[in-house]
Amino acid sequence: MNEMKKILIVDDEINTRQALVRYLRRRFEIDEAEDGEAAIRALQKNDYDLVLTDLRMPGVDGMGVLDAALSKAYSPLCIVFTAYGSVEKAVEAVKKGAFDFLTKPVKLDKLETVIANALESVKKQPVRQALPAGKELQLPVSEAMRKLDEIIATAAPSRSTVLITGESGSGKEVAAKKLHKLSGRKGLFVPVHCAALPENLLESELFGHEKGAFTGASDMRKGRFELADGGTLFLDEIGEIPLSIQVKLLRVLETKTFERIGSAEPIKCDIRLLAATNRDLKKMVDEGTFREDLYYRLNVVNLEIPPLREHAQDIEHLANAFAAEFAAENGKQTPVFSPEAMQKLKEYPFPGNVRELRNCIERLIVFNSAPVISIEDLPDNIRNSTAEKKSTVLLTNQEQKQLTSDNINDQQHALILKVLEECGNNRTLAADKLGISRRTLQRRLKEYGINE
Repeated sequence: MNEMKKILIVDDEINTRQALVRYLRRRFEIDEAEDGEAAIRALQKNDYDLVLTDLRMPGVDGMGVLDAALSKAYSPLCIVFTAYGSVEKAVEAVKKGAFDFLTKPVKLDKLETVIANALESVKKQPVRQALPAGKELQLPVSEAMRKLDEIIATAAPSRSTVLITGESGSGKEVAAKKLHKLSGRKGLFVPVHCAALPENLLESELFGHEKGAFTGASDMRKGRFELADGGTLFLDEIGEIPLSIQVKLLRVLETKTFERIGSAEPIKCDIRLLAATNRDLKKMVDEGTFREDLYYRLNVVNLEIPPLREHAQDIEHLANAFAAEFAAENGKQTPVFSPEAMQKLKEYPFPGNVRELRNCIERLIVFNSAPVISIEDLPDNIRNSTAEKKSTVLLTNQEQKQLTSDNINDQQHALILKVLEECGNNRTLAADKLGISRRTLQRRLKEYGINE
């Protein structure tokens, strides 16, 4: 007899929640949660095959539940419910990793079909649970990455803060997840991408807010520090945090307490803090844009991730691992690379690092069904790359120093314009190749008086 699948149902509307429980309990083992916080507690204690969650809830909403579910080593499939007028939010949830969404009121026959499709997808794609997107990669081949893994294994069990440095796309978040996984901490891994949020939203995202704390604060909301209690908080692109929030972050590290916006009541938190940046924080300290005391608080352990071009020996095993992952996700057989195609991949400098390689392999799998990936299948920029072209996208140490300095000079100006031209004026790609954030690139261009 097959073991019953286990489902977590999350909805703050008791009538909806109980109706779903009654409908599904004969065929599934059911747990229910009355809100996002209860759901996260349940996810910390149990493994589920499927999570059904409403998106709009007070406090921790459905996106918070989705984040918690996807952060687990055994990540359940997630189906989200949304009101008709909030379909855009549901689409965002699917892009983030949810299996599907349904509009409310939920039609039970449609729910039945979506659940069946979700559970069937696991049967067809067994690798999906073993190697989901963003999870740990295979053991590295290169000496540089083996040494990095040794440092991670040594540093993981401590409570010390870790500053992870390296170029954009080099794998800083993957390293952070490894640190959390090996730390033995029972709580969640909670990432915050600091550059993606404006200052007023970032403060609320980190520390939470009370109802009525500011215009639009219709409910109390817990911040990422509270969600990460007992676990790990990962602050990506920490060099983009404004000075006003740096002060508050320093206080949390020193006192292990914080207050929600609109409250004077201190809240204790037990978190392991990891931070990452592709900027030179020490230089920012000298320039007065990053607090020196915070820098030393963060930089207790420094973990420097080398760019992919410095451990090109790993390209083959990474490409094969990504091919297996995306083939499983798309219901295809895993292809092999021809020797010529693999050689081209190894020769290409990948200015976007592991992220660029991963995106390249995903496109190859999606648009090809042949059992062998040939050199003709590779993107034009990789297939046609030459040694001369490589040299134009690799930055010397001196060039990188010029980019991270706020002093405007002719060399910096020329370097940025050169890379922009090579990228067809694609600013996101140019920022990746330059090893700086898109926000920093925009600031540089504004200083030069370049708008288009």
